[in-house]
Amino acid sequence: MALLGCIADDFTGATDLAAMLVKGGMRAVQLIGVPGAGDAVPEADAIIVALKSRTAPVRDAVGESLAALAWLQKAGCRQFFFKYCSTFDSTPEGNIGPVAEALVDALGAGFALACPAFPTNGRTVYQGHLFVGGTLLNESGMEKHPLTPMTDANLVRVLSHQTDGTVGLVPFATVNDGAPAIRKAMTALKEQGRRFAIVDAVTDAHLRAIGEAAEGHALLTGGSGVALGLPDNFRRAGLLATGDAAALPSVAGHAAVLAGSCSRATLFQIGNARAHVPTLELDALATPDAAALAAQALAWVEGKLGAAPVVIAASAPPEKVAALQAKLGREAAGALVENALAAIAEGLVARGVRRLVVAGGETSGAVVTRLGVRALRIGHEIDPGVPWTYAEGSGAPLLLALKSGNFGGPDFFTKSFAMLGA
Repeated sequence: MALLGCIADDFTGATDLAAMLVKGGMRAVQLIGVPGAGDAVPEADAIIVALKSRTAPVRDAVGESLAALAWLQKAGCRQFFFKYCSTFDSTPEGNIGPVAEALVDALGAGFALACPAFPTNGRTVYQGHLFVGGTLLNESGMEKHPLTPMTDANLVRVLSHQTDGTVGLVPFATVNDGAPAIRKAMTALKEQGRRFAIVDAVTDAHLRAIGEAAEGHALLTGGSGVALGLPDNFRRAGLLATGDAAALPSVAGHAAVLAGSCSRATLFQIGNARAHVPTLELDALATPDAAALAAQALAWVEGKLGAAPVVIAASAPPEKVAALQAKLGREAAGALVENALAAIAEGLVARGVRRLVVAGGETSGAVVTRLGVRALRIGHEIDPGVPWTYAEGSGAPLLLALKSGNFGGPDFFTKSFAMLGA
């Protein structure tokens, strides 16, 4: 029976969370979309339901999240986690606040912490403000995000605008005093009528203390980092089995990378890969047709597929994204890239690709949906927050790595496959 039930607002974020839990010794399975009433409960300590709700209309995001919660409750989960991006990115209307509020109400929890910190990847929260590296969120490039631009680093203020409940803060000094102090502060905020608390964290030790302090909470919300301390809670209770939680089947086949993210990190990774492996950069502005872009890419890969990866990218710098959005509209521009890369993924698998890296949350959602993937068993990490996974339901053995746009080192695309070779 599963111990922890998680709801993630995008596919790469779900994988990021699952990797954190596996690293802590919990067997984790990621489900794609809300399971059906008759779907079997996977054999795992943690089940993560991956939704594509980050940029969905608020009503849809809340409805899907509540449906996922209901299924996880029936699966017997003891604690629940709402996972969103470590950059807290959302629109002024949501969806982080409305979904969190709906989950709090459905569980009768009355209160939930909110902590997107992930220090390993440079995301820290200090005095309620979110930093990316040493830069405030609203000066980090996220203010230019094409779908969810973040223009305010004060998370207390951001979450207050998105919810009806008042939002408090557990500040650095309290967090630095450890789990008992954090627990006492959160209890005090709940008794004052606060429904949410932004919790500061600048180190992994802080995250472990926050996880320990929230052992009895029905619901936690945050980035994957705050899950760092949760496996130890279950381990202390004698609920975790021993053994390698990250073991995956071995899969042979061609290798490929699909990149749809326009983040700085992904653009740099594409540039790095260009010097080492065949790389095609699609131009959606010049060819605003998904079928034509897919045909172009699949023609290009002929004779290039093998154990070394090929890279196909539809990523672009902010000014080019803005031009495409001006030409087609924001939603249509996003759908164009997602549909093109999903069709390319389908064509690559048909041509024998069995090891596939996908960069970008929305792109990953489109790809796994097109391939018919229903579940991902989580394996070892490539870089922090990005593991290899074994896909179930795709019709062919397939190893997938779903990478959030901002994650991974400069050599991520080549390093991923070298790790499998080793």
